Amino acid sequence: MAKRIAKFEKVSFEQFRKSWIDTFGETETAVVRGIYEEIKLPKRATSGSAGYDFFMPTDIVMEPGKTVKIPTGIRVKMEEEWVLKCYPRSGLGFKYRLQLNNTVGIIDSDYYYSDNEGHMFAKITNDTNEGKTVELKQGTGFMQGIFVEYGITVDDDVQTIRNGGFGSTTKA
Repeated sequence: MAKRIAKFEKVSFEQFRKSWIDTFGETETAVVRGIYEEIKLPKRATSGSAGYDFFMPTDIVMEPGKTVKIPTGIRVKMEEEWVLKCYPRSGLGFKYRLQLNNTVGIIDSDYYYSDNEGHMFAKITNDTNEGKTVELKQGTGFMQGIFVEYGITVDDDVQTIRNGGFGSTTKA
């Protein structure tokens, strides 16, 4: 049986609204509240699925070459020595060449405690070479996350604590 090592949660409405405005611009609070209330936590489709499907918080139409940063509204609390690796859903990659811009999203266990509440984003690009437009409806699975255990070197002595998102561990 697989180890139970994590729990998905929504970020606070305040954090989601801030992230939404950063991505899509000023939007009426009631509209953002409605989107927030409809956010579904990631889940596996079947008992044999390794990946947890992440769902679109809103409708998105992506023309060829278009890139969108998606505030998922999701955070994850997981045990130390585990990481969540995020990939595009296989069907979307296969049919449309939908790509995560960082190839594989890495969510570290300490990201949960960041100032942004560990809010996970996905920056996706319709990288089609066939001229296909991708329409992703609210509630559609678009990304999958797989939990993986990892090890460290015997001489590792890192004591630094994270406080931030993308690139925060390399800031001086």
